Amino acid sequence: MNNLGLEKLELREIELPLKAPFETSFGTAFKRRILILRVFNRDGAVGYSECTAPEEPFFNHETTDSAWTIITKYIAPLLTKANIHSAEDVSKALAPIRGNRMAIGGVETAIWELESRIADQPLWKHLGGTQTEINSGVSIGLQKSTDILLEKVTREVDSGYQRIKLKIKPGQDIELVKTIRNAFPDILLSVDANSAYRLERDLDILKQLDDFDLLMIEQPLAAGDIVDHAKLQQQLKTSICLDESITCLADARHALELGSCRIINIKLGRVGGHSEARAIQAYASERNIPVWCGGMLESGIGRAHNIAMSTLAGFTLPGDVSASARYWNEDIIVPPVEVSSRGTITAPTAPGIGYAINESLIEKITTRSEVVDMRAT
Repeated sequence: MNNLGLEKLELREIELPLKAPFETSFGTAFKRRILILRVFNRDGAVGYSECTAPEEPFFNHETTDSAWTIITKYIAPLLTKANIHSAEDVSKALAPIRGNRMAIGGVETAIWELESRIADQPLWKHLGGTQTEINSGVSIGLQKSTDILLEKVTREVDSGYQRIKLKIKPGQDIELVKTIRNAFPDILLSVDANSAYRLERDLDILKQLDDFDLLMIEQPLAAGDIVDHAKLQQQLKTSICLDESITCLADARHALELGSCRIINIKLGRVGGHSEARAIQAYASERNIPVWCGGMLESGIGRAHNIAMSTLAGFTLPGDVSASARYWNEDIIVPPVEVSSRGTITAPTAPGIGYAINESLIEKITTRSEVVDMRAT
């Protein structure tokens, strides 16, 4: 029997409509199919998490459906057989699984939350976080016109957000960035390409972005690439930030050794959970490489895990953890995540993720569910 006393794992898929469509270089989201996880131990303690795999395999290879299969058919059985003393043991127990970091991260983060509740401690403190307040930025999707984009940026700047990130793609880049920079010459501004550009085709365009005093250009080239990013970084004044290319500590080490980036975006699901996120931020911090928390249009549960992760010392740049009300008419946590007029979020003081779960709403919007027995036989 494992020492955490894991008894069962519950999977629920919920459907949440976005308040407004969110467009990136690889598609437009109108709603989210979100996989919510609950892990129970024999004493009745519960840990909550969210698997951040998207609906379609365009950000990476994982989807909501593939994660469901990997969790029920492989992750749960491996953990049932393993001698899990603590949440830190989960990654090692699941090491035989290749890839599928978001599926792994969904379960791993639930066990971290369970363990923090057992310890009667806020998750962020249990992880070793030191920042009682985190700085918040926003990510703004591609818009139908520059005027609409300017209106949205103005609203977010007025709300106090500390960094504005614009989604870009070929044909929707230089002019819109120029418009926003001219309107707001002093704001912290970055762009995110989600792998939309190619070095041999788009070098001149990417070099033009140096003119706008950007904090960073996020993942301009292919997902997984670090070689072409290294070549590109040598030709840019602006820092490259890697996102889709960093799925584990080894990726971060390789990228930094090659000089592929000067900033790293850590997405909790993409790197496989809290243990790997802690390792990446520690490695980067030792080398004076700033990291920040990226978003995947999470519900409140995933957002609360991001807050906890962002309190770690290495997270020195404003992340994508913004207010629930930017995305949802009603979130599945109470209270919803709120951002102060200074663009900050206070780390909660209650045990676990620090927010109450709106179980009645989750029940109402659940489209399927499954319970997996994790008692060792």
